[in-house]
Amino acid sequence: MEIKKATVLTEELLEGKKYTKIRQILSEWNEVDIAAMLEELEKEEMLRIFRILPKDQAAAVFSYMDVDDEQFVITSLSDKDAAIIVDHLMADDAADLMDEMPANVVKRILTNASAETRRDVNSLLRYPEDSAGSIMTVEYVDLKESLTVTEAIARIRKVGLDSETINICYVLDNRRKLIGIVGLRQLLFSDNDEIIGDIMNGNVISVNTMTDQEEVAELFMKYDFTAMPVVDNEERLVGIITVDDVMDILEEETTEDIE
Repeated sequence: MEIKKATVLTEELLEGKKYTKIRQILSEWNEVDIAAMLEELEKEEMLRIFRILPKDQAAAVFSYMDVDDEQFVITSLSDKDAAIIVDHLMADDAADLMDEMPANVVKRILTNASAETRRDVNSLLRYPEDSAGSIMTVEYVDLKESLTVTEAIARIRKVGLDSETINICYVLDNRRKLIGIVGLRQLLFSDNDEIIGDIMNGNVISVNTMTDQEEVAELFMKYDFTAMPVVDNEERLVGIITVDDVMDILEEETTEDIE
Protein backbone atom coordinates (compact mmCIF):
# COMPACT_ATOMS: atom_id res chain seq x y z
CA MET A 1 0.00 0.00 0.00
CA GLU A 2 1.24 3.49 -0.86
CA ILE A 3 2.32 5.61 2.09
CA LYS A 4 -0.27 8.33 1.44
CA LYS A 5 -3.13 5.84 1.18
CA ALA A 6 -1.88 4.06 4.29
CA THR A 7 -1.73 7.36 6.15
CA VAL A 8 -5.35 8.17 5.26
CA LEU A 9 -6.47 4.70 6.33
CA THR A 10 -4.56 4.97 9.60
CA GLU A 11 -6.08 8.38 10.36
CA GLU A 12 -9.58 6.98 9.73
CA LEU A 13 -8.94 4.02 12.03
CA LEU A 14 -7.54 6.34 14.71
CA GLU A 15 -10.62 8.52 14.50
CA GLY A 16 -12.76 5.43 15.00
CA LYS A 17 -10.50 4.27 17.86
CA LYS A 18 -9.97 0.93 16.12
CA TYR A 19 -6.60 0.35 17.79
CA THR A 20 -6.63 -3.44 17.51
CA LYS A 21 -7.17 -3.18 13.76
CA ILE A 22 -4.29 -0.71 13.44
CA ARG A 23 -2.00 -3.00 15.41
CA GLN A 24 -3.00 -5.97 13.24
CA ILE A 25 -2.35 -4.08 9.99
CA LEU A 26 1.00 -2.69 11.11
CA SER A 27 2.19 -6.11 12.30
CA GLU A 28 2.50 -7.05 8.62
CA TRP A 29 4.39 -3.90 7.64
CA ASN A 30 8.09 -3.29 7.25
CA GLU A 31 9.50 -1.01 9.99
CA VAL A 32 10.91 1.42 7.40
CA ASP A 33 7.46 1.89 5.85
CA ILE A 34 5.85 2.40 9.26
CA ALA A 35 8.40 5.11 10.08
CA ALA A 36 7.71 6.80 6.71
CA MET A 37 3.97 6.70 7.39
CA LEU A 38 4.40 8.18 10.87
CA GLU A 39 6.18 11.18 9.37
CA GLU A 40 2.98 12.01 7.45
CA LEU A 41 0.88 12.16 10.63
CA GLU A 42 0.37 14.97 13.09
CA LYS A 43 2.61 14.71 16.14
CA GLU A 44 -0.14 13.55 18.50
CA GLU A 45 -1.38 10.96 16.01
CA MET A 46 2.18 9.73 15.57
CA LEU A 47 2.50 9.27 19.31
CA ARG A 48 -0.81 7.37 19.54
CA ILE A 49 0.31 4.96 16.81
CA PHE A 50 3.69 4.51 18.44
CA ARG A 51 2.05 3.54 21.74
CA ILE A 52 -0.07 0.93 19.95
CA LEU A 53 2.95 -0.93 18.58
CA PRO A 54 4.49 -3.87 20.49
CA LYS A 55 7.67 -2.72 22.27
CA ASP A 56 10.10 -4.65 20.06
CA GLN A 57 8.43 -3.40 16.87
CA ALA A 58 8.26 0.13 18.26
CA ALA A 59 12.01 0.11 18.90
CA ALA A 60 12.70 -1.13 15.37
CA VAL A 61 10.48 1.60 13.89
CA PHE A 62 12.03 4.21 16.18
CA SER A 63 15.52 3.65 14.77
CA TYR A 64 14.26 4.68 11.28
CA MET A 65 12.48 7.84 12.39
CA ASP A 66 13.63 11.42 11.83
CA VAL A 67 15.73 12.80 14.70
CA ASP A 68 13.16 15.46 15.57
CA ASP A 69 10.39 12.85 15.66
CA GLU A 70 12.54 10.57 17.80
CA GLN A 71 13.05 13.34 20.32
CA PHE A 72 9.34 14.18 20.35
CA VAL A 73 8.34 10.55 20.96
CA ILE A 74 10.96 9.78 23.59
CA THR A 75 10.19 12.92 25.60
CA SER A 76 6.44 12.34 25.35
CA LEU A 77 6.61 8.82 26.76
CA SER A 78 6.89 8.10 30.47
CA ASP A 79 10.46 7.59 31.71
CA LYS A 80 9.75 3.88 32.09
CA ASP A 81 8.32 3.45 28.58
CA ALA A 82 11.14 5.55 27.10
CA ALA A 83 13.70 3.35 28.86
CA ILE A 84 12.05 0.23 27.41
CA ILE A 85 12.45 1.63 23.89
CA VAL A 86 16.09 2.54 24.54
CA ASP A 87 16.73 -0.94 25.97
CA HIS A 88 15.47 -2.45 22.69
CA LEU A 89 17.68 -0.25 20.50
CA MET A 90 21.14 -1.25 19.31
CA ALA A 91 23.72 0.45 21.52
CA ASP A 92 25.01 2.76 18.79
CA ASP A 93 21.48 3.94 17.94
CA ALA A 94 20.76 4.50 21.64
CA ALA A 95 23.99 6.46 22.06
CA ASP A 96 23.22 8.62 19.01
CA LEU A 97 19.81 9.41 20.50
CA MET A 98 21.20 10.24 23.94
CA ASP A 99 23.83 12.49 22.36
CA GLU A 100 21.06 14.67 20.90
CA MET A 101 18.93 14.86 24.05
CA PRO A 102 19.13 17.36 26.94
CA ALA A 103 21.25 16.09 29.83
CA ASN A 104 18.33 16.01 32.28
CA VAL A 105 16.26 13.86 29.90
CA VAL A 106 19.18 11.49 29.30
CA LYS A 107 19.65 11.08 33.05
CA ARG A 108 15.98 10.22 33.59
CA ILE A 109 15.90 7.69 30.76
CA LEU A 110 19.17 5.96 31.65
CA THR A 111 18.14 5.77 35.31
CA ASN A 112 15.23 3.55 34.25
CA ALA A 113 17.16 1.64 31.58
CA SER A 114 18.93 -1.66 32.18
CA ALA A 115 22.43 -1.71 33.65
CA GLU A 116 23.72 -3.13 30.36
CA THR A 117 22.20 -0.29 28.35
CA ARG A 118 23.63 2.33 30.72
CA ARG A 119 27.09 0.76 30.49
CA ASP A 120 27.07 0.52 26.69
CA VAL A 121 25.68 4.00 26.07
CA ASN A 122 28.00 5.69 28.55
CA SER A 123 30.94 3.88 26.97
CA LEU A 124 30.07 5.08 23.48
CA LEU A 125 29.41 8.65 24.59
CA ARG A 126 32.96 8.97 25.91
CA TYR A 127 34.50 8.83 22.43
CA PRO A 128 35.13 12.05 20.46
CA GLU A 129 32.52 13.04 17.89
CA ASP A 130 33.30 11.77 14.37
CA SER A 131 35.60 9.02 15.71
CA ALA A 132 35.17 5.33 14.99
CA GLY A 133 34.43 4.78 18.67
CA SER A 134 31.47 7.17 18.56
CA ILE A 135 29.71 5.32 15.71
CA MET A 136 30.51 1.71 16.57
CA THR A 137 28.13 -0.73 18.21
CA VAL A 138 29.11 -3.06 21.04
CA GLU A 139 26.68 -5.80 19.98
CA TYR A 140 28.71 -8.41 18.11
CA VAL A 141 29.56 -12.10 18.34
CA ASP A 142 33.01 -12.91 19.70
CA LEU A 143 34.49 -16.39 19.85
CA LYS A 144 37.46 -17.85 21.69
CA GLU A 145 40.07 -19.41 19.46
CA SER A 146 39.92 -22.67 21.47
CA LEU A 147 36.22 -23.33 20.77
CA THR A 148 35.11 -26.12 18.48
CA VAL A 149 32.73 -25.38 15.63
CA THR A 150 29.90 -26.99 17.61
CA GLU A 151 30.62 -24.78 20.62
CA ALA A 152 30.91 -21.70 18.42
CA ILE A 153 27.51 -22.29 16.80
CA ALA A 154 25.99 -22.79 20.26
CA ARG A 155 27.39 -19.41 21.32
CA ILE A 156 26.01 -17.71 18.22
CA ARG A 157 22.57 -19.10 19.04
CA LYS A 158 22.91 -17.76 22.57
CA VAL A 159 24.05 -14.20 21.85
CA GLY A 160 23.31 -13.70 18.15
CA LEU A 161 19.76 -12.41 18.56
CA ASP A 162 21.05 -9.29 20.33
CA SER A 163 23.97 -8.77 17.95
CA GLU A 164 24.14 -6.32 15.05
CA THR A 165 25.28 -9.10 12.71
CA ILE A 166 26.17 -12.79 12.93
CA ASN A 167 27.55 -13.18 9.41
CA ILE A 168 31.05 -12.42 10.68
CA CYS A 169 32.27 -13.51 14.11
CA TYR A 170 35.38 -12.12 15.78
CA VAL A 171 38.00 -14.40 17.29
CA LEU A 172 39.73 -13.27 20.48
CA ASP A 173 42.54 -14.62 22.59
CA ASN A 174 42.44 -14.78 26.40
CA ARG A 175 43.30 -11.06 26.65
CA ARG A 176 40.43 -10.14 24.25
CA LYS A 177 42.96 -9.23 21.58
CA LEU A 178 41.49 -9.55 18.09
CA ILE A 179 43.35 -12.32 16.28
CA GLY A 180 40.99 -13.38 13.49
CA ILE A 181 37.54 -13.56 11.95
CA VAL A 182 35.35 -16.44 10.85
CA GLY A 183 32.22 -16.32 8.71
CA LEU A 184 28.98 -18.07 9.60
CA ARG A 185 29.01 -19.76 6.21
CA GLN A 186 32.43 -21.26 6.95
CA LEU A 187 31.24 -22.53 10.34
CA LEU A 188 28.22 -24.24 8.80
CA PHE A 189 30.38 -26.10 6.28
CA SER A 190 33.17 -27.09 8.69
CA ASP A 191 33.42 -30.29 10.71
CA ASN A 192 31.89 -30.05 14.16
CA ASP A 193 35.13 -30.84 15.99
CA GLU A 194 37.34 -28.40 14.10
CA ILE A 195 38.94 -25.67 16.24
CA ILE A 196 38.12 -22.02 15.54
CA GLY A 197 41.77 -21.02 15.77
CA ASP A 198 42.55 -23.45 12.93
CA ILE A 199 39.86 -22.29 10.49
CA MET A 200 39.76 -18.55 11.18
CA ASN A 201 41.17 -15.90 8.86
CA GLY A 202 44.03 -14.20 10.70
CA ASN A 203 44.37 -11.39 8.16
CA VAL A 204 42.06 -8.88 9.84
CA ILE A 205 41.62 -5.26 8.83
CA SER A 206 40.45 -3.15 11.77
CA VAL A 207 40.30 0.48 12.85
CA ASN A 208 41.19 2.15 16.12
CA THR A 209 38.52 3.78 18.28
CA MET A 210 40.06 7.18 17.50
CA THR A 211 40.15 6.72 13.70
CA ASP A 212 38.24 9.48 11.91
CA GLN A 213 34.88 8.29 10.58
CA GLU A 214 35.62 9.56 7.06
CA GLU A 215 38.67 7.28 6.95
CA VAL A 216 36.45 4.44 8.13
CA ALA A 217 34.03 5.11 5.27
CA GLU A 218 36.90 5.07 2.77
CA LEU A 219 38.04 1.67 4.04
CA PHE A 220 34.52 0.28 3.70
CA MET A 221 34.35 1.43 0.09
CA LYS A 222 37.86 0.20 -0.69
CA TYR A 223 37.35 -3.32 0.65
CA ASP A 224 33.56 -3.60 0.13
CA PHE A 225 33.04 -4.54 3.78
CA THR A 226 29.70 -5.11 5.49
CA ALA A 227 31.25 -4.79 8.97
CA MET A 228 34.60 -3.78 10.44
CA PRO A 229 36.04 -4.41 13.91
CA VAL A 230 37.10 -1.53 16.15
CA VAL A 231 40.01 -2.04 18.55
CA ASP A 232 41.66 -0.03 21.31
CA ASN A 233 45.34 0.87 21.54
CA GLU A 234 46.15 -2.63 22.81
CA GLU A 235 44.39 -4.30 19.86
CA ARG A 236 41.51 -5.47 22.07
CA LEU A 237 38.13 -5.67 20.35
CA VAL A 238 35.71 -3.06 21.71
CA GLY A 239 33.06 -2.87 18.98
CA ILE A 240 32.19 -3.09 15.30
CA ILE A 241 31.01 -0.67 12.64
CA THR A 242 28.44 -1.89 10.12
CA VAL A 243 27.75 -0.73 6.59
CA ASP A 244 24.50 1.00 7.61
CA ASP A 245 26.52 3.20 9.98
CA VAL A 246 28.83 4.11 7.12
CA MET A 247 25.90 4.94 4.84
CA ASP A 248 24.72 7.43 7.48
CA ILE A 249 28.20 9.01 7.49
CA LEU A 250 28.26 9.33 3.70
CA GLU A 251 24.78 10.86 3.72
CA GLU A 252 25.88 13.42 6.31
CA GLU A 253 29.00 14.30 4.32
CA THR A 254 26.97 14.70 1.11
CA THR A 255 24.49 17.00 2.90
CA GLU A 256 27.34 19.11 4.27
CA ASP A 257 28.93 19.37 0.82
CA ILE A 258 25.64 20.50 -0.72
CA GLU A 259 25.10 23.10 2.00
